[in-house]
Amino acid sequence: MPRQVFFFDRPGRFVAGTVGEPGDRTFFLQASDGGRTVSVALEKAQVRLLAERLGELLATVRRTTGAAAEPVEDTAALEAPVEEEFRVGSMGLAWDAEDEVCVIEALALSEDEDVEPLSDDEDGPDALRVRLDLGPALAFVTRALRVVAAGRPPCPLCGLPLDPGGHVCPRQNGHRR
Repeated sequence: MPRQVFFFDRPGRFVAGTVGEPGDRTFFLQASDGGRTVSVALEKAQVRLLAERLGELLATVRRTTGAAAEPVEDTAALEAPVEEEFRVGSMGLAWDAEDEVCVIEALALSEDEDVEPLSDDEDGPDALRVRLDLGPALAFVTRALRVVAAGRPPCPLCGLPLDPGGHVCPRQNGHRR
């Protein structure tokens, strides 16, 4: 069966968000435009990594091209209902210098390890591909890092997340912190 690519060229909205309470959250990337919304689930670490790498890419673009843009803050909740199209396995990131947009692609989990992100091959896992101008890309980075940081605070000793009642800390030889 051919893959399905959910393509958004400069969507009205592209955000990272969560459903659930800290400690039991599911992370999503969500693209919306013209009454169409696509949500894909991913891990917290994937959101953090995407935001960090995209931030680095945008800093390089701004430094080398002199491009300037102001991010528009987006604090609204994810568009409901949040229906997962697929779970993300790998991602790709690129800068299209000709159109001056960044390209983000999230690929569905797949057993095929030879999958090339940002490929137009008809075979392979489903994908969410989004092209963003500089301002919306900066806004995505800001929000994604805020969403990741909004979880449970880390233990100052071991770095593991602290539950409201504490946790068994490996640095305390199994004693509760």
